[in-house]
Amino acid sequence: MARKKRQWSPYHYNHVVMRGNNRQIIFSNSADYQAFFRVLQYAHQKYTFSIVAYCIMSKHYHLLIRSPEVPLGKVMAIINRRYSEYFKQKYQYTGQLYERRYFAELVPSPIGMLTVSRYIHRNPISTNTPIVEKMEHYPYSSYQHYKYNIPSHHSFLDTTLLKTFLPQNSHAYCHYCEEEQNEQLMH
Repeated sequence: MARKKRQWSPYHYNHVVMRGNNRQIIFSNSADYQAFFRVLQYAHQKYTFSIVAYCIMSKHYHLLIRSPEVPLGKVMAIINRRYSEYFKQKYQYTGQLYERRYFAELVPSPIGMLTVSRYIHRNPISTNTPIVEKMEHYPYSSYQHYKYNIPSHHSFLDTTLLKTFLPQNSHAYCHYCEEEQNEQLMH
């Protein structure tokens, strides 16, 4: 049976998730995370894309990504192939690194962007046993760039977009992410 062709819109962001095969660890240490960032940067040099939120966990990663010039599948093929090659060479790993092809869901609206980015940023504190006490303490997430207004040295990260959806003040987005309950946006 043929796989369903993915939808691509150059105007919309997608929530992308990729898991390790059998939910195995695919990022073991800081060198692995840094290698993944190098892969993202390499892919960005080949095809322009922007990411507004990311979280790289030990067994999976999340990206809120838009590819305006080429189908997202081309970007993801480079990212997943290059990281898989790195992992297999470093750990003498054979076989399939990823569980299946990446999950991608089109995010059609600004409210959807906020909801998905909040979900992505809350990953390190939403596990059964939280990895960190506060989201901004997790080093492999874009949240610290929002919380502390830290410019990214990665050209693919765009932290301006999400803040524009919550115009009350510059801290509105972080307040929304930090709320325990997913309440109505900024009442």
